[in-house]
Amino acid sequence: MRLVLSTLALLAAFPALAEQPQVVADTSVTASLVRQVMGEEAQVRVLLPQGASVHHHQLRPSDARGLQEAGLLVWTGPELTPWLARSAGSLSGDVMQLRLLEVPETHLRNYAGADDHDHDHDHDHEHGHDHSPDDHDHVHSGTDPHAWLDPTNARLWLTAIADTLAKADPDNAGLYAQNAKAAAQRIAELDADLQAQLAPHKEASFVVFHDAYGYFTEHYGLRPAIPVSLGDASTPSAARLSAIRAEIEATGATCAFPEYASDPRLVRTAVEGTDIRMGDELSPEGGAAEAGPGLYADVLTSLATALTDCLSDR
Repeated sequence: MRLVLSTLALLAAFPALAEQPQVVADTSVTASLVRQVMGEEAQVRVLLPQGASVHHHQLRPSDARGLQEAGLLVWTGPELTPWLARSAGSLSGDVMQLRLLEVPETHLRNYAGADDHDHDHDHDHEHGHDHSPDDHDHVHSGTDPHAWLDPTNARLWLTAIADTLAKADPDNAGLYAQNAKAAAQRIAELDADLQAQLAPHKEASFVVFHDAYGYFTEHYGLRPAIPVSLGDASTPSAARLSAIRAEIEATGATCAFPEYASDPRLVRTAVEGTDIRMGDELSPEGGAAEAGPGLYADVLTSLATALTDCLSDR
C-alpha cells in the first residue's frame, strides 16, 4: 500500500511538449484526475474552495469570468454541482467541456434503491437540493453523482480527459495518453490493495452522515451504509431517527462515521442510546485531503482506512 501511495504522490509525468490549455475543474477530485493526465506541474483552476459544500456553493463572479477565459471545463455534471450549470451552459463555443457523468460506459447508480444502470444521455439531471422549510427528510432522487468513488469510473474518465485534452492541445496528445495510461494503472493497483483491505468487512453494517457512499460500498462488496440524512445536510426528523435506530438494531451496525464539514452532532444524536462506536470523519469529496494529483488516491484510501480501523474492532 505504501509503495502504491508513494508512486501516486510522485507521479512521474513527462514534461509538457508545448503550452497547455487553461483548464478549469469543478472540484478537487476532478482536478486531481486532470492533473494526473496533464502532468504534476499543470495549472488547473478549481472552482470549489477547499472545505466548501459541493452541493450548496455559489459561483463567485471572478470564477464565472475565469470560465469564459478557459480552454476546457472538466466537471462532474449538474447532478453534483447545480451552481455551475447556468454558467457552463452560457459558455462560448470556444470553451470545450467534458461532463464526466456523461462519458460513455460510466457506471451510474440511482439514489433511493432505484435500479443501477449504465450511462444514458437522457438520465435525470435533478439532484434534489431544494428544501422547503418543512422538508427535513428530503430524499435524493435520480442519479447519484458521487461516481468517482467507483475507481473503475475514475480509470475510464482518465482516458476521456486525455482524449479531450488531445483535441484542445494536439501537440501534447502523446503526453496525455501516456500519463492517463500510467495513472489508470496506479489506480488499478490501489484498487486491488483496497479490495484486500476491505474484504474482511463485507458483512459489517455501519452508519454515515448522508447518502454519498453507494458507489464505494457497491464496488467493494460492502453492505449499503445507513445514512442519517437522506438529503444534503438536512436535519433528520424524529421519524427518521427512529427508523435509523431500528435499522441499527436489525443489522447489528457497530460503527458510525461523521463527515467532513458537517455537524458531527447529527450522527451522534442518531446513534444515541445504541452501542455503536464513533469512527473517524469521512470525506468523500476530498475536502480534508491535500490538493494535488494524489488527492484522488487519498480520498479512496482515507475512506477504506476509516472503515477498517473502526470495523476491525467489532
